[in-house]
Formats: sequence, C-alpha cells, structure tokens
Amino acid sequence: MDRRTAEVKEFEESILQIDRVSKVVKGGKILRFRVAVVIGDKKGRVGVGVGKAREIPSAIQKAINDARRNLVTVPLKNNTIPMRITAKKDTAHVFLAPAVQGTGLVAGRVVRMIAEKAGVQDLLSKSLGSSNPLNVAQATLKALRDMEKIMRVSELRKIKEGGKDESN
Repeated sequence: MDRRTAEVKEFEESILQIDRVSKVVKGGKILRFRVAVVIGDKKGRVGVGVGKAREIPSAIQKAINDARRNLVTVPLKNNTIPMRITAKKDTAHVFLAPAVQGTGLVAGRVVRMIAEKAGVQDLLSKSLGSSNPLNVAQATLKALRDMEKIMRVSELRKIKEGGKDESN
C-alpha cells in the first residue's frame, strides 16, 4: 500500500478529454470510452496518453500508463521556455514563445494544462488550425520534444545564447 501511494504522488494527472466511441458489429454497437490524460511533475517532465476501455476508470488508468511511457523533459529557463518554437500534428499548429516573468500562461485550455503540468509559469502561445484537444496536445508535446533536441544539440556544439561561438 505504501509503495502505491508514493507512485501516485510522483505525477499530477488531469483529464484532457473523454469521448464515447462506438464500433458497429453484427450484433449491434459496442460502446467504449476514449480518455486523453495529461500527467506532469511540475519540474519539467510532462506526458500525454490515450486509453480506451468499456468503463471510464479503466480507460483513465490505461491513459495514465500510456502517458508515463511518453514522457517529455521540458527545458526550463527562469520559469519559461528558452526559445520560440512551432510544431504541427495533422492540422493542429501550435506556436510557443517565452514570456517575461509575471506574464502567466497566455494559452488555450490544452496548452495551458500541459504547461502547468510541466512547471512552466510564463508562456505565450497560439493554437491554429484544428481545435481537437488530442491533436493540439500532441502538437504541443512535439514542440517541447523538438525544443529539448535543439537544446541538447546546442549544448553539444557549445554555442552561447547569442548564437556566436565561444572562441570568438
């Protein structure tokens, strides 16, 4: 019991979307629930997961397990992101930009939820195209994943913030 409570405390969870989906078979319709969940530790790790089941609680548990498998580490700098970035998933486009301290989260419902779970306190964002919460969430995660890769490459190249080489 003690181990389970420690495991639950590691991440905060929020339900992004609950949809009732049906499959038509010979005997009629099979109803299931699709749940999208956002989890994060407010220290730079965040994930989005999707789960399907006949009951909502088991779909939520599947989504949480899926989100744990798809965690992204968000590079944070003064409680905001270090650079502007855009990403696209299907027809959902997301633009993320760093904000001055005290600005808060200027973002839509989905991007705000992901940023809160990641521990970002100041952020400017715009979501264009599709307003489907799952696609917007996946586009946001793609932007954060791309930013992590860019930061890792720039550290390997030892480039300063201004874009100039240290030896100059």
